[in-house]
Amino acid sequence: MSFIKKILSSVFVILGVVVLVFILFQFFGDPAKMIAGQTGDKKTMDNIRKDLNLDQPKWKQLMLYVNDISPISIYKKEVIAQKKINGFFIGGNIQFGIKIPYLGKSYQTKKAVTTMLWEALPGTIILAITAILIACILGITIGIIAAIYKHTWIDNTAIIGSITGVSAPSFFMAVLIAYVFGILLHQFTGLNFTGSLYSINEITGEEELQLKNMILPAITLGIRPMAMIMQLTRSSMLDVMGQDYIRTAYAKGLSKKQVILHHGLRNAMNPIITAVTGWFGELLAGAFFVEFIFGWQGLGKLTIEALDKLDYPVVMGAVIFSSCIFIFVSKLSDYFNSIIDPRIQ
Repeated sequence: MSFIKKILSSVFVILGVVVLVFILFQFFGDPAKMIAGQTGDKKTMDNIRKDLNLDQPKWKQLMLYVNDISPISIYKKEVIAQKKINGFFIGGNIQFGIKIPYLGKSYQTKKAVTTMLWEALPGTIILAITAILIACILGITIGIIAAIYKHTWIDNTAIIGSITGVSAPSFFMAVLIAYVFGILLHQFTGLNFTGSLYSINEITGEEELQLKNMILPAITLGIRPMAMIMQLTRSSMLDVMGQDYIRTAYAKGLSKKQVILHHGLRNAMNPIITAVTGWFGELLAGAFFVEFIFGWQGLGKLTIEALDKLDYPVVMGAVIFSSCIFIFVSKLSDYFNSIIDPRIQ
């Protein structure tokens, strides 16, 4: 029953996002003019509006849009062929079926939005995973050291650094880090101001893997979660290290390293795991400005470029797609946390 409630709550949240996105984008501007240009003749504009259902009332446009993005839909047979919708349908002229959500086509490239999003997603996932790994390794390590040396200059420095990391906006840190390490210190770091995971070799014309381009955006994206993880690790370790079983472990003759790693850190991991899984979902859905500033090919760069060109189907699809990812990761986080600590159930 609890699982069903979580599924239903997720569906309602996604539905709310869909309605909000539709209102924000479809009620402003004229998509027909964006496709045909300001010089498009009236007949062309009318054909485009009819093709996009813009000649229908707003409520009906919303219903048709929800039907498009829903995995369970009802269509006329000719519409399925016209939109090239992939799925399994049954029926005659009016067909019912299960399909891959249809997010429309780009105004600029005419490509299916779903295809564009899936092409951009791997870049965002790789960047988010790298960022969260950096955040975990540095955040947990610094948090443990700060807890061990509490109220010393090491602890105070770590606290000030974590407050700065949490407070500083990602786009500001992205510009600062890109400028310092990608321009001022480029001759020493060898890192570029912008660049994606793959680049085209000018001589051979082949794609080449450029892992160094991931360093700056991953560090930038990992600063805020690293600061949060460091604070959680420090506070959890301080709380755990004052428990009776820690004193018992010391009384049994265990070394400080054994007590910290095998008893202290293990029991302090629950809030840390919750933070990590939560931040991973946010990194996947919120790397927009970091990707754009560093020129990293991912969902963020794709969305901002589409917004700049008023390519609304791509922007709407990216927002809904990112929201679904965030919700999925959040529910997955709740599930794993309940396994690690049954008391959460």
